[in-house]
Amino acid sequence: MHKNGKWAREILDLQEPDGKWGCFHSLAQSYGAPKTTEQALRRLKRLGFTIEDECIRRAVSYMDDCLTRKNNIPDCREKFHDWDVFTDLILATGIRQFTKDNANANAVAEKWAAVITAGFEGGGADPEACGSHGIYRRSGVCNQARYEEAYRDILKPNGGVLLGFANYYHVSLLAGCLGEEAESAFLENIITGERGIYYIYEGPLTILPAEFQSKAASRYLAALELLADYRQAGDMLTSAVDWIMENRMPDGRWDMGKSVNDKVYFPLSDDWRKAETRTADCTERIGALLGKLIQNR
Repeated sequence: MHKNGKWAREILDLQEPDGKWGCFHSLAQSYGAPKTTEQALRRLKRLGFTIEDECIRRAVSYMDDCLTRKNNIPDCREKFHDWDVFTDLILATGIRQFTKDNANANAVAEKWAAVITAGFEGGGADPEACGSHGIYRRSGVCNQARYEEAYRDILKPNGGVLLGFANYYHVSLLAGCLGEEAESAFLENIITGERGIYYIYEGPLTILPAEFQSKAASRYLAALELLADYRQAGDMLTSAVDWIMENRMPDGRWDMGKSVNDKVYFPLSDDWRKAETRTADCTERIGALLGKLIQNR
């Protein structure tokens, strides 16, 4: 219902013929700066665009070409970690947020699922081997040594620092790819970790935002939206669901206030000068999130 609005038109007018928007990587929004492909797709998904839309199909085709090295993203190569491993990760994530039917993106997801599974399944790990990434769970701990071994064996990085997994890309990419034990451990690590989900909400998800009408609360919802795609998420996020329900207005709707107008998660509608429009957008977003969480309980 928002695909014909002004926010969508502004983005679609900037799409290049090959399907991209300038540079690819950067989820951070900089006012006045050209949009990256990631920013554009993030916003279009929020506005209701799917793989059925021509602009998304073009973008997915472009990302697939880059993933198979028929094309290259125009970003400068970073040297901190292995650039090919990282670009495979971000491209596969970009594709799989719109379709689970792309074989090349699915192959990347399967590799990362095997790495995560190696680090979390089996139990009996040495807590000291987990370092700062090891967090106890109900049936074991993250085995950092096993994770790193699988990382090198499966992903075959050519040097650089190994990527951690508590970030947007891994959480988005791996929904539906992990077995029950590995998924439970992975989710618990993300939910109870001190770092939250990097790029989305950097803080413990076990600590609820102090103010519901705030940008922090909107980003917290974004983290919940990622986790809601996992089968076990509903049972592990009951306190978050209770917090959402406690912040309903008397008429059963939600209003997150003017400050959440960040041009990323909100607005959805063209005009937020009326509180009624803002409330409708907030209620639409939260209703969709609750629907997923309740379904996965």
